[in-house]
Amino acid sequence: MVQVPNIKLNNGLEMPALGLGTFQSKPNEVAAAVEHAIDVGYRHIDTAFVYGNEKEVGQAIKKKIAGGVVKREDIFLVTKLWCIHHEPSKVEYACRKSLENLGLDYIDLYLMHNPVGFKYVDDSTPQPKEEGSTNVITNDVDYVDTWKAMEQLVKKGLVRCIGLSNFNSEQTKRVVENCEVKPVTNQVECHLELNQKKLREFSAKYGIVITAYCPLAQHNAAEKKPAFMYDDRTAAIGKKYNKTPAQVAIRYLFQIGTIPIPKSVTNSRIDENINIFDFELSPEDMKVLDGFDCGNRIAKWSFINPSHKYFPFNAEF
Repeated sequence: MVQVPNIKLNNGLEMPALGLGTFQSKPNEVAAAVEHAIDVGYRHIDTAFVYGNEKEVGQAIKKKIAGGVVKREDIFLVTKLWCIHHEPSKVEYACRKSLENLGLDYIDLYLMHNPVGFKYVDDSTPQPKEEGSTNVITNDVDYVDTWKAMEQLVKKGLVRCIGLSNFNSEQTKRVVENCEVKPVTNQVECHLELNQKKLREFSAKYGIVITAYCPLAQHNAAEKKPAFMYDDRTAAIGKKYNKTPAQVAIRYLFQIGTIPIPKSVTNSRIDENINIFDFELSPEDMKVLDGFDCGNRIAKWSFINPSHKYFPFNAEF
């Protein structure tokens, strides 16, 4: 079993330096994936209300606790406040709904999934749209007000940590300047083609760690994408350490100080993705891998009107 090192957060708690992502993992597949991940050493599991699989993730964790494989305190569980629940009066309701789905007493880390709030219709309408429009119906709820309501969840013991997701540097700064409870992380898209150097350096000033979602840039073998997975330079680095291009890419993210959360429901890939702690990329290798950065963003959140005042990707970083 692989021992994953922990990263110390700005509130003194520790978070495993690699996790299992579950975005787009179907409910009928995700439980087995989480169970296998726990068996091979994963202790950090990432889900979200909007993924529609919290229930199965929770069942898998509880099964492993009941079987004596892990204790609840060994698991670092992350879920997220979805955009329809940004109104301060809905934040605790949403958190309790996630806890009910998960079947657990507390959440280790609760993230605001995006700074933009959406109109609330009901819990089963995550992206309310006007007829004939591809854009979601947003609202003007200030994410700082949402954050203040999230702080109450920490005070009530429903969650241990709170953080951000998809926030830019200006938005992060505004939260920090108006908060009682500092965000411990900002979960953003981060991979070799979008290594988030400026955002990482900015966040480090505030002791905010970057969690890297989409760490393999939505690997598609049929289309040979992303390019870095099929590049001779990545292959050569992998060969040097007897590692795959995917392991090289994930190790790179670990060495630049982020917490990668590769998603998979395939046991062999889950095993491959965690086996990155028995080698170290040299400074020369890191320089080569730095060179793949080209600002290629995959998760564009194109269903949000980019003219919304809180749309996160209009800032430089």
